[in-house]
Amino acid sequence: MDITHKINYLIQEKGMTKREFANKLAACEPRLKRTGAVPSEQTIYGYLNGKREIKVELIPCMASVLGVKEQEFFSDEIEFMAEYDIRYSSEVREIIDLLYYAPKSHRAEIRKLLKKFKETTEDGVRHLRRLTV
Repeated sequence: MDITHKINYLIQEKGMTKREFANKLAACEPRLKRTGAVPSEQTIYGYLNGKREIKVELIPCMASVLGVKEQEFFSDEIEFMAEYDIRYSSEVREIIDLLYYAPKSHRAEIRKLLKKFKETTEDGVRHLRRLTV
């Protein structure tokens, strides 16, 4: 997955439109090295549509607008977003929305299961910490 796809994915995950992203990016006033100018909205759309190569000097502002670290744009992971962003992913939002339709007994079972996963994960992390100390 290239950087253009990752940026578009993150825009979608953040619930932004391309126009909102373009406006926020322009508000950061990133300067292009070659011209010293802030890219126009049309130029930013060109980056997002893959018609223009994203300039390296824009990366810090793009990461800032999306609330991620610059390195995430270059990760080889399919799910390249930071762990804290999982809370805002469309998958998690969908699960939360669907919980409304689950009967109370099922919600209790889901809660119990998720707490078990959490405890198992926390136990594993504590175990790893003991091993590395």
